[in-house]
Amino acid sequence: MMKLSLSMYSCVLAVRAGRLDLMGFVDYAAAQEVAGVELLDIFWTDAEREIPQVKQRIADAGLEVAVFSISNNFVQPDARARAGELADLKRGVDFAVELGTDLLRVFSGDAREGVTQDQGNAWILEGLSAGAAYAESRGVTLALENHGRFAGRSDQVRDITEQVGSPALRVNFDTGNFLPVGQDPVAAARELAEWIVLVHLKDIRRAGDNEPSHVFLDPAGQLLTGSVIGDGLVDLPALMTMLRETGYAGWLSLEFEGAEEPLSIGVPRSLAAARALLG
Repeated sequence: MMKLSLSMYSCVLAVRAGRLDLMGFVDYAAAQEVAGVELLDIFWTDAEREIPQVKQRIADAGLEVAVFSISNNFVQPDARARAGELADLKRGVDFAVELGTDLLRVFSGDAREGVTQDQGNAWILEGLSAGAAYAESRGVTLALENHGRFAGRSDQVRDITEQVGSPALRVNFDTGNFLPVGQDPVAAARELAEWIVLVHLKDIRRAGDNEPSHVFLDPAGQLLTGSVIGDGLVDLPALMTMLRETGYAGWLSLEFEGAEEPLSIGVPRSLAAARALLG
């Protein structure tokens, strides 16, 4: 049975405004009565010092750590920089183990001027292959998110997963990230179903010219932005049906990226919609 988690990234506007820190997020998530939390490396100041306190707060709240997420980027022309990204990924694996989860969300890499698709792919495969070997040795699975130019489409994610060829590299299916690359999320889910170990529950809507945040262009030049779950363009009921049909029983981690105030509007409304989807 699928379980509902809350990603701390859903509260990023409150974090940036100084209204919420890591401990406060755990308390907030507990108040929302979710089963788990998604923690991200970008919100820690000193992870080695903070992990014991955070673990205790999570345990006291009766929550689980659904996944630990990092923001690695293997598209680095400098070999030393790529080595640093791999070291960060391995550190993320170790933190995941300490936090009590066997999932680490990872990225591929960002587009960079002067770097071809073939070169970027080679560096991504090199980094994820080494990272998956280390993750497997520690009982952790890397969940590759469909994100960006190199792994934005389902065929790209599938190709990377197949070429790495490790049981420790699987897929974080982000329901909102396919529309910005011009792909139907339901069709993408069919292609990736056998590899999905984590789902980011996200919605996307058309944006106006004066939207305050998280605005991007799709391939047709249409402005898009994050949305409250159920208010956007993603056919989430069809995705849920497909996930059930394929036997998915992992985490649904809510990732609200809209401009609405997250703590009182965006997250509570999105969680209500997510619970309705779960039935």
